[in-house]
Amino acid sequence: MPNWREILDEIKQTVSEARAAASAASDIVRRKYLQQLFEYTGRNVIAYYSGWLSKPGIAGSEINDEDKNGFMMTIHGMDRSKGLDLILHTPGGDIASTQSIVDYLRQMFAHDIRAIVPQIAMSAGTMLACSCREIVMAKHSNLGPIDPQLRGVPAAGVKREFDRACREVREDPTKLPIWREIIGQYRPTFLSQCENAIDWSNDFVREQLQQVMFDGTENATAKAVTIVEKLSDFSGTKTHSRHFHVQECKQIGLSICLLEENPQGV
Repeated sequence: MPNWREILDEIKQTVSEARAAASAASDIVRRKYLQQLFEYTGRNVIAYYSGWLSKPGIAGSEINDEDKNGFMMTIHGMDRSKGLDLILHTPGGDIASTQSIVDYLRQMFAHDIRAIVPQIAMSAGTMLACSCREIVMAKHSNLGPIDPQLRGVPAAGVKREFDRACREVREDPTKLPIWREIIGQYRPTFLSQCENAIDWSNDFVREQLQQVMFDGTENATAKAVTIVEKLSDFSGTKTHSRHFHVQECKQIGLSICLLEENPQGV
């Protein structure tokens, strides 16, 4: 398996030999390796990724409803009996869009979907990975916390802060003016929105783990609950950008296939 430098060199060579633009050369090389993966596994392959690391802040790099159109066009004509390997590289995105995409993929391929995370699948990307029967990761791959963010604000952090305010004011009423200034900045129903988002995220991932990854296994519900608790623990993860490495993903109970254990790749 080539490394990133070798891939770049191959793209440059393709530009020179084919007299193609860099974007066209990149596509030629990308299709070559996707074809090789398909020939090796015999499974359909979709690379679902964005340039969010090389172009931070670029619009549309997150998971959104537009992406389903791409999935529909790509899947059209596929032999769905071959299952699907879904290559994920994403910062995450909208949970409603993620749930809708998962529902569509499930209708197309049932439970025969495997996630491949070559580097990072964060937030809703982790939710998507947890909706698959297995996650292929390398030693450098990462998943991330699934605690929802509302306009960039951690929902679990808001709820935790509100609970702290209530506790401290009960213990020391002189702190009321301080907390009034902080809590007063909340929009109407904001706290309820945070609580609903947390429940929605946790329920969705728990159901996917139960129904797909641990379908038919003993203690499926208990396993799913434990994993969701670890992935959504705002107090433990400290930040939404926390990276869960492959060994930690294994330890919390996810079904992980280590890429390096297969000399051919997958």
